[in-house]
Amino acid sequence: MPLHDATLSGCPVHAVDTDLVDPRLYSDGNAHEVWRELQAQDGLSWHQVDDQRGFWSVVHFAETDYVLRNTTLFTSERGTMLELLGMDDPAGGQQLAVTDPPRHTIMQARLKKALAVKAVDRQREMIRELVSELIEPIGDGGVFDWGQAMLVMPMSVTGTMMGLPPEDWPWLSRLTTICIAADDPEYQDEGSRSATLEMAHRELFAYFQDLVRFRRDNVGDDLISTLIKTRFDGRHMSPGEIVSNCYSLLLGANVTTPHAPTFVMAEFIDSDVLPQWAADPEVGTTAVEEALRWASPVNHMLRYATEDVVVRGTTIAAGDAVVVWIGAANRDETEFPDARTFDIRRKPNKHLAFGIGPHYCVGHSVARITLRTLFEELLARYKDFESAGTPERLISNFVSGYKHVPITAKRR
Repeated sequence: MPLHDATLSGCPVHAVDTDLVDPRLYSDGNAHEVWRELQAQDGLSWHQVDDQRGFWSVVHFAETDYVLRNTTLFTSERGTMLELLGMDDPAGGQQLAVTDPPRHTIMQARLKKALAVKAVDRQREMIRELVSELIEPIGDGGVFDWGQAMLVMPMSVTGTMMGLPPEDWPWLSRLTTICIAADDPEYQDEGSRSATLEMAHRELFAYFQDLVRFRRDNVGDDLISTLIKTRFDGRHMSPGEIVSNCYSLLLGANVTTPHAPTFVMAEFIDSDVLPQWAADPEVGTTAVEEALRWASPVNHMLRYATEDVVVRGTTIAAGDAVVVWIGAANRDETEFPDARTFDIRRKPNKHLAFGIGPHYCVGHSVARITLRTLFEELLARYKDFESAGTPERLISNFVSGYKHVPITAKRR
């Protein structure tokens, strides 16, 4: 992808001095300040990564909504993460996340039904038991690492719904974290970043290949069996397609769910947020939605323009990469009044933490019910939350979250 000349687009092309690809910007820097500067400009900003690759940054709510909804103008099939900028995703057209409608709609239908609110609501007590067991050690009186607990939480819920053996959950949780935070030294094995990432992908895909082979002969009512039974284009999914979507399901769950609660605890433990929330359980739904808006766990989404298109007065050429920054859109003052204030009663709150349009997160009901149940149990059981050390951010440009949040609390 060549360098962009301002004269080619017919409008100002703003160069970005800050390296938006650098994962340290999101762990050690102030990405929100950078995004606010970009929001103040009169068009889109172009970020040149190297001699061949670059992308347009979309930082306003309205344009982010527009790009994510318009799958005909902005395709997902070449990849959805900056990790793959300039390369075609080998799972394009096979994996739900990197497949456009109408094929995407057909593939999604069975999973959407299996993960609908009514279906997930039947799992509520299972979710409550898993969450209660996870947070029980808080009451021991010692330091509890809320960040690490939240990183493993979705694995227990999704692992149960996928029929994955509990003894495999810690290992699978670590591998999926590596896939979205391979730059974080804590999650790197010996060797390079790329070698660590290759290892994680290889082991996850090999694991699901063996599991799918077994499950095809032992079909049940779990999510993997749902994929096995799914038909489109007049056929069942191939083993490779099923494996790829198992990976996508697990990764999606482990990306979104942990970080709304880690942000709440890391950033508001010394405020009146938790006492107010505990005093008024009726705010549970709006408070969880505000936590999702505030955290915006999926930091960005990558798309490619399929034809020349004008966005915010800027001409994007066919084939150009476009990155929508979810965290920026979710604190856009034009959509969220007083956006820099955490308001547990915020309403309306049409945040984009789960995306929007055809690729709206298929597991959003699971995540929402899990988070509401988590805070119900947490605030009913414990009080007097205090920080017990400095929180540590996950080093990633794709996921916005904390990996360590040491806390203490007292039983009610």
